[in-house]
Amino acid sequence: MEYLPDSNARYKDVDYWNERYRTEESFEWFGDLTKFDHLLKQHVGTEENILMLGCGNSALSYDMYRAGYTSITNVDYSSVCVESMAERHKDCAQLSWLCMDARRLAFPDGVFDVVLEKGTLDAMLVEESDPWKVSESAARLLHQVLLEVSRVLKPGGRFISVTFAQPHFRKGLYARAEYDWSIKHYHYGNSFHYFLYVLTKGEELSSEDAALERRLLVEAEAPPTNIRFQGADSEDFLNNIGL
Repeated sequence: MEYLPDSNARYKDVDYWNERYRTEESFEWFGDLTKFDHLLKQHVGTEENILMLGCGNSALSYDMYRAGYTSITNVDYSSVCVESMAERHKDCAQLSWLCMDARRLAFPDGVFDVVLEKGTLDAMLVEESDPWKVSESAARLLHQVLLEVSRVLKPGGRFISVTFAQPHFRKGLYARAEYDWSIKHYHYGNSFHYFLYVLTKGEELSSEDAALERRLLVEAEAPPTNIRFQGADSEDFLNNIGL
């Protein structure tokens, strides 16, 4: 509880994370690699070029390195985090660390086989009060990030997203033909389930997900419902009722 912010909004504040990373050694959102390694092995090869989006001080990249993954580029918008992790893992040539905004990734198009995020998108949505309807500002933020993720993926590359968000909440954000990927999801955990989404670049949305996109677009473009209230009655009809 030492690092619990006084408001969820602070999870979107780089100053909060810079301060936290100065003293916190490590923290794992949604469990460590052992909890979902059986799923990761199905979709990520050890020789593939991997981008870890919003790496934080998680041990995930190092655990993957020890498991044989040979090329992992880690980015985070906290310079304190990046400097600390680079120093901690300076002897691991397969791990690189860069300070970068996920909305503006400084990489050419189509350079990564895999983009992996664990809890990064969840942190961007912490101020949302209605999981069924994401605010316009949050939707724009996620759209910027997802466009960048799609851009840096190779054809056939995969975006792996690890989250606590159930499909009926999260798929609506991922199901856009513009991103040029298909969507599959899995879950792991016992008493409480977490979810791992696999979005494959160059594959079409399923008919179900394409229908979801169409429905959400129609809802977004629909004008607000006008509720018409009856005007004030010109007659004092109650007083004119003969009892």
